[in-house]
Amino acid sequence: MEFFDFGTIFFLIAAVVIFFQLRNVLGRRTGNERPPFDPYTAGRRSSSEEKSGDGENVVSLPRRKGAPEPDLTYADIDKAAKPGSELNKGMRAIRDADASFAPKSFVEGAKMAYEMIVMAYADGDRRTLKNLLSREVYEGFVAAIDEREKRNEKIESSFVGIDSMDIVAAEMKGTEAHVTLRIVSELISATRDGSGEVIDGDPETVAEVKDVWTFARDSRSRDPNWKLVATEAED
Repeated sequence: MEFFDFGTIFFLIAAVVIFFQLRNVLGRRTGNERPPFDPYTAGRRSSSEEKSGDGENVVSLPRRKGAPEPDLTYADIDKAAKPGSELNKGMRAIRDADASFAPKSFVEGAKMAYEMIVMAYADGDRRTLKNLLSREVYEGFVAAIDEREKRNEKIESSFVGIDSMDIVAAEMKGTEAHVTLRIVSELISATRDGSGEVIDGDPETVAEVKDVWTFARDSRSRDPNWKLVATEAED
């Protein structure tokens, strides 16, 4: 049997010690390691990386100075009426006097008011009419209701719906805003005399009704409600 001399044993021990030291150092994670290469995602970045600007090639361009912001003050009015038209100018004037005026919401409110007024007139509901009509129009409606009642006549009316309602005119008269609407509606209406006989209209036929109504409101008033100031039946 051969024995290793002292020098050989020394070098073997030194090699073992160095091996374990290298293993301890190379096998330790420091937190700064690069992630393993993934061939399926190499060269791609997540959208969140691009948005956050973490990518080295993402460059944010500065906004051009002096670029005018779009004027949206009359955007809804320009959509409702051709810019430069008299109708557009009239609605702009109303907006200038009353910042809350908006064509779309005005028409929606007018639809509800129209149905309420038509039905209140048929039913002889003076209280409802007084809240929705100007003094002059109210007096005219009440006079017609009084005459009807004196003759012992009664209107039977059923509101079917509104086919169309369009703003056809708008203007400021001093501090008062005026908006005129052309309305096409459908109504079942019949007038009966004291004995119940139909003397006007038809209780079973839907009739098309065309009206031109004007609503007004004082722009200085805290009361947001518009009132009917003029009516006209369109032939």
